[in-house]
Amino acid sequence: MATTNKITVSSLQSKKERGQKICMLTAYDYPTAALQDEAGLDVILVGDSVGTNVLGYRGSQQVTMDDMLHHLRAVRRAVRRAFLLADLPFMSFQPSVATAVKNAGCLVQEGGAEGVKLEGGRPVLPQLKAIVDAGIPVVGHLGFTPQSQAREFYLFSDRRGTVPKFHGKGPKGAKTLLEEALRVEEAGAFALVLELVTEEAAQAVAERLKIPVIGIGAGRYCDGQVLIVHDLVGLTEKDLMLTKTYGQTRQNWIEMFRAYRREVEEGAFPTAQNAAHMTPEKRAQLAKLLN
Repeated sequence: MATTNKITVSSLQSKKERGQKICMLTAYDYPTAALQDEAGLDVILVGDSVGTNVLGYRGSQQVTMDDMLHHLRAVRRAVRRAFLLADLPFMSFQPSVATAVKNAGCLVQEGGAEGVKLEGGRPVLPQLKAIVDAGIPVVGHLGFTPQSQAREFYLFSDRRGTVPKFHGKGPKGAKTLLEEALRVEEAGAFALVLELVTEEAAQAVAERLKIPVIGIGAGRYCDGQVLIVHDLVGLTEKDLMLTKTYGQTRQNWIEMFRAYRREVEEGAFPTAQNAAHMTPEKRAQLAKLLN
């Protein structure tokens, strides 16, 4: 049962220590965020996945700070209880420590975020630490990092085309991932997202880190889960093994749009009940004016 207490960094850490799972979802607009907050989600993430799921971009690299702020502000207006987390988009933190701190501060001060998430390990640890030192809670992100288009993050097959690569598939890779996760924790992150990581590697990380580990395509043993809301409600065409669709609303939406189109074309909508009307006396007066 969801509590009405405000979710904070401390309460998320407490959930990890008590063995209670953390629930996170993405949201990009006011009505979706309001429903998620009412449903008792722990963390609402305004992710840079807004680019492909809402804005029609080819990938997350096209998402700008202006995009993030626009959607973050809308979500902020809806969220009362959940912890509001926002992604630092591509090139908003990579160029320098100063750039990272400035943009993280912008998401908090102008957008209303309560924490920020940034992708990557060792190369961005100075940025992560500086943001934390500035007083802003940070979530790390390892495994598959969608902002990176580097060749080593993808595989190609004739059957599936180009697909993201899984991380931690072998003992060496799992150990490297764990070492990177420990560095992220040491730099001051209060939580870590693991994306597309084998269940065994993710379990090893979750068991050894003191901070919460949130999985997306990382199996059962993380301290919590995050999904993209469009995947969860079945609005996307993709059939993803590692996510779960809790409804098939895409087809429902299409059928509703088709029904609306048919009724408009046939004159079945609107009806007299869908319109406002003059009183008989005023209709008579209008008739006289028009004659």
